[in-house]
Amino acid sequence: MSTNLLPNLWNDAEAALLSEPELLQYRSNLLGSDMRVTNYGGGNTSAKIEMNDTLTGEKTTVLWVKGSGGDIGSMGLDGFSTLYMDKLNQLLPLYRGVEFEDEMVAYLPHCTYNLNSRAASIDTPLHAYLPYLHVDHLHPDAVIAIAASKNSKQLTEEIFNGEIGWLPWRRPGFQLGMDLHKIATENPHLKGVVLESHGLFTWSNGNKDCYLNSLNIINKAQTWLEQKSAGKAAFGGERFKTLPEDKRQQVVSSLMPLIRGKTSEKQRQIGHFNASEEVLQFVNSKDLDRLAKLGTSCPDHFLRTKISPFVVAYDPQKDNLDEVIESLDKSLADYREDYAGYYNRCKRDNSPAMRDPNPVIYLIPGVGMLSFAKDKATARIAGEFYVNAINVMRGADSVSEYVGLPEQEAFDIEYWLLEEAKLQRMPKPKSLAGHIALVTGAAGGIGLATAKRLAKEGANIVLMDIDEDALTTAQTDIIGEFGKDSASSIKMDVTNEDDVIRAVKHCAVAFGGLDIVVSNAGIASSAPLEETTLALWNKNQSILSTGYFLVAREAFSLLKQQNMGGNMVFIASKNGLVASANASAYCVAKAAEIQLARCVALEGAPLGIRSNVVNPDAVLRGSKIWTGKWKEERASAYKLSTDDLEEHYRQRSMLKLNVFPEDIAEAIYFFASDASSKSTGNILNVDAGHAPSFTR
Repeated sequence: MSTNLLPNLWNDAEAALLSEPELLQYRSNLLGSDMRVTNYGGGNTSAKIEMNDTLTGEKTTVLWVKGSGGDIGSMGLDGFSTLYMDKLNQLLPLYRGVEFEDEMVAYLPHCTYNLNSRAASIDTPLHAYLPYLHVDHLHPDAVIAIAASKNSKQLTEEIFNGEIGWLPWRRPGFQLGMDLHKIATENPHLKGVVLESHGLFTWSNGNKDCYLNSLNIINKAQTWLEQKSAGKAAFGGERFKTLPEDKRQQVVSSLMPLIRGKTSEKQRQIGHFNASEEVLQFVNSKDLDRLAKLGTSCPDHFLRTKISPFVVAYDPQKDNLDEVIESLDKSLADYREDYAGYYNRCKRDNSPAMRDPNPVIYLIPGVGMLSFAKDKATARIAGEFYVNAINVMRGADSVSEYVGLPEQEAFDIEYWLLEEAKLQRMPKPKSLAGHIALVTGAAGGIGLATAKRLAKEGANIVLMDIDEDALTTAQTDIIGEFGKDSASSIKMDVTNEDDVIRAVKHCAVAFGGLDIVVSNAGIASSAPLEETTLALWNKNQSILSTGYFLVAREAFSLLKQQNMGGNMVFIASKNGLVASANASAYCVAKAAEIQLARCVALEGAPLGIRSNVVNPDAVLRGSKIWTGKWKEERASAYKLSTDDLEEHYRQRSMLKLNVFPEDIAEAIYFFASDASSKSTGNILNVDAGHAPSFTR
């Protein structure tokens, strides 16, 4: 028996406590929890539920159906559109045929029940006009493999023995709704339909029955595929072997910043690396080139992945990475030219302007798959959708011949005016959307406050710190607040050259490159000159001078390779400008930081790389350097108790204010953002006013 069958997750005791709308959500979440059923945002579910009319109080049938932009795996009740069925039925005489599909969408808001603000999707008619109370429309890999086969109708009949019907490809809309109504009405024995090149519809008059029906149909397709493909080499067999992990990381860290820099002209890109078993089997196969050129079939796939991927001409046996890099400009130009040709061949009089012609999916033999998009989540999800496409191609080609969606049909989906309208409704990107920020000393205090401030503006954060436990806690904190794709982390000792090199490469693998470098790792020490040991002196220089140099050097090299400009922000101190008694090692190291930042500003300016300094003073709360001997030493120098030190600094300031980590983070954000686009080599003191620190 197959080990890949979908399990029945329905819990009768749990379901018994739910209302009808909640049962629909329950069913939807169960189905969407497994990407073999449908990927993120794909598919839709519905129920026709008797409810009280808001105004009359009379019973009426309401269609609950996944709204536009929802995800059945994670959506709540607010993810469903609600529409009066009697009003949806009144739309039928208004339908003028397939050439007038789009005008029907404008009627859907007039059918809204209870002023629901969730927009109805283009799939609404597919659910409304089926003569069943519950409908699932899913994109399971096993069923799409059949739907995308050359003889999909014949295979559907063979596998399901007449209990599942078949319809030829048609774009979602009112006509497809009519087609579904016709086949279900004329064939009441059917439990669902396979839609060519697209997916699966299943239905029932019971909520649980509909769920079980969907599972049974998918499992039947999965079992049949496994039986028919048993013993057959996937994708024509293996051509290349997977490279060792360290070598794959080297290839990816070299290619991702280059690709990002060469494809971010229209939209700043974020990358994702996927080396799953499915991906490696495909990229290492003999049929990679043939199948990749055919493109994806399911519209939900290619809307996120483009119709076809970019196959990187890397030979893992020859390790021709240098040749690949040298030819990258021409290879990408060829892809863009091919995409423009596709657009020009297929465009219609009212088609939207051509979108970014750069690839989304990059397939690298021996290595894996890269995906690039406007943000990390979109890039990751695009890669997940292409894994679905790989599964579909493997299944279809093992039992028949895989067929991609015809070019014109693909274009009409990709450049559908309704899809364009959805894109135009997207909220304006945040100020640091598409940016990647490295923050050292990120596990607490100023570093963590900075990471949160930059993440709040849409940046992806790479947290770096020597304290591994605190680093894990900080990453969990960031992800909890800003989402699982917002941050990555890596333990790093800024004094260890190998650590720094490895950590900066991690930025390339985790997100595709680097834009913002915040050097914040630090210590503080206090001792009279004659009591300052060489070890103490060297410790300050190693962390605050040499450490900042190593981070700056490696990050600068990556920014230069990427060729997209960048921002470096050095967190120094007012002690870098104003000497303090009993702190010579600290003051000198901080002064070196400031001078290093100025040198970087000089070398970086021709490359669009800015370098600026933020000088904090007396940031006690949340700061690690104030939790140990430094606080005691500074209190002793002022003949105060440690409890009085914060108030002493407040009173010493000109503005009589305390300075907190969030205040420093705000200054760092200013230098990291376009608000300071004409500033480099500058210093911003955040000290509540300290006259000796005025820059002159």
